[in-house]
Amino acid sequence: MTNQTSQAPQTLVRSWRELYSAALFETDKNRIPNRIADAEKAIVARARELFSAGADTIEEDQALDDALYALRALQNCLEFRAAA
Repeated sequence: MTNQTSQAPQTLVRSWRELYSAALFETDKNRIPNRIADAEKAIVARARELFSAGADTIEEDQALDDALYALRALQNCLEFRAAA
């Protein structure tokens, strides 16, 4: 049973990171907003999970914050281009 517990967080870590990368490297302008939304949802879910666990996860917490910041910057760039 301990093995399942240790695998679940790794799956979630990989999941948010994969969705984050997919959003950053998406080449289809029409798909980028959905990719950003999916990545943000996964990042927030992971952050909540880490908060609930109460463990010392400073490195991943910082990575999650950085990823959200980058996604918001990407979203702002898209909005700026659309307005121009």
